[in-house]
Amino acid sequence: MIQVLLVDDHPVVRRGLRAMVDELPELEAVGEAGDGAEALRLLDALPQRPDVVLMDLQMGAGMHGVEATRRITALPDPPAVLILTTYSTDADILAAVEAGATGYLLKDAPPPELVAAVQAAARGETVLAPPVAARLLGRVRAGRPTLSPREAEILQLLASGLANRQISKRLFISEATVKTHLVHIYEKLGVDSRTAAIAAGLSSGLIRAG
Repeated sequence: MIQVLLVDDHPVVRRGLRAMVDELPELEAVGEAGDGAEALRLLDALPQRPDVVLMDLQMGAGMHGVEATRRITALPDPPAVLILTTYSTDADILAAVEAGATGYLLKDAPPPELVAAVQAAARGETVLAPPVAARLLGRVRAGRPTLSPREAEILQLLASGLANRQISKRLFISEATVKTHLVHIYEKLGVDSRTAAIAAGLSSGLIRAG
């Protein structure tokens, strides 16, 4: 029997997942957590580590899924981490995979697909939902995105924690111009937020950390 830890900040989602898992003789839910920090505490408290952690990505104010995945996979003899989320942007996928996730599924996956994915993750196999695999393949085929020198400069300042107004003052351009550059950056990186743009920039080597 494959033991599973459920990590999601929505109690209704957790209840639904637990109900599904409890109906299956192949799987056993050994615990639930509302964010990554709680999941790490549970892993320390459980008498035996589960085989698979089903991990959401964005979890309110708590530790998000990527950071939790990074910490869990760094543990001695870690369980496999299978991402189960509604987010499928390139930046989210890359960040999760680079953090050590064994697989990446979307929450609209049918139960048989989810069960098969958990079983594969427990065996150490990589599992990617078809839309996710297609996005990754498309990214590989497209190659590394390119930014203009000014766009790369703005993204680097963004990663340093500067707000739009601070960036405009630093570069002696208007705040409206900064926003226009950000729109172009988001389009080129295939993201829709500042955090995702920074993650994509770091993962693709367009900017540096720190």
